[in-house]
Amino acid sequence: MPVHQRPFLALGLRLGAALAMSSLYMLVKLVHQMGVSLPEIIFWRQAGALPLLLGWILLRGQMWQLKTTRFKSHATRSLMGMVGMLANFGATILLPLAVATILGFTTPMFAVVLSALFLREKPGRWRGLAVALGFAGVLVIARPGAMPISPIGALVGLASGFMVAVVSIQLRDMGRTETPLSVVFYFSLVGTVLMLPTLPFTMTHHTPLQWAMILAMGSIGTLAQLLLTAALRYGPVSTVVVMDYSSLIWTTLYGWLVFHQMPPASTWLGAPLVVAAGLVIVWRERVRARAAATPPEESAPAGRVPRGR
Repeated sequence: MPVHQRPFLALGLRLGAALAMSSLYMLVKLVHQMGVSLPEIIFWRQAGALPLLLGWILLRGQMWQLKTTRFKSHATRSLMGMVGMLANFGATILLPLAVATILGFTTPMFAVVLSALFLREKPGRWRGLAVALGFAGVLVIARPGAMPISPIGALVGLASGFMVAVVSIQLRDMGRTETPLSVVFYFSLVGTVLMLPTLPFTMTHHTPLQWAMILAMGSIGTLAQLLLTAALRYGPVSTVVVMDYSSLIWTTLYGWLVFHQMPPASTWLGAPLVVAAGLVIVWRERVRARAAATPPEESAPAGRVPRGR
């Protein structure tokens, strides 16, 4: 059923999601440094969410929220989400937190490229310039040949930005008919089933502290997914995605306070380019959305042809 748009609520939810996701990435990096492998981290991140979600649903008597006729859409979203999670967590482990976050900001650029390739949508000069500017910032950060950061880590970070673009489009579509709880529940369920066969080969003995960190990781990750999904239910991607840039503040603080690690100097030269590119794309998307909602006779004075976007 249609959902009324509530832009301020969507922005607040996305802001909370940015803080929760930053906290999750900090925990992933910390747990990995404590000796837990990446496949096991992903398994517990997904499996840990299931009892939390089921308990919440049962306590509120809302099992109806899990009813769906879009199992195929849930499966596709879950598969894409798992690939994205692997890239996100991999970049977090291989790179300083702030660098991994900035490379994740390439999502709007990839969204423009995907629209041009698959939707035959001409990007226009503003968005085309923004894409070029953003990827120039990535080159400044990565500095190919100078090796300030892991080349593999940089590629994984770019892959995470690409996958977030794909998943965001899927979530926006599913949010029209599916509840946030159902989207997160089936994502966790499919992810748990996919990662379960790896557990005998990757799981090791854990101390009480490690189990506490794993539990916190699952809880915060579940909260982040709920907030992300709910934000896209009440507002378009082009509006809420601007709140993602606040995560750079949290990951920089976590990197400094928890890991005693600051990003290389090249990061602060390239980061403004990447952020500026994302903001330009967000601005153009809002302009396009307003133009599409305006009747043709009001969109431009008589005799004038609107400029390309």
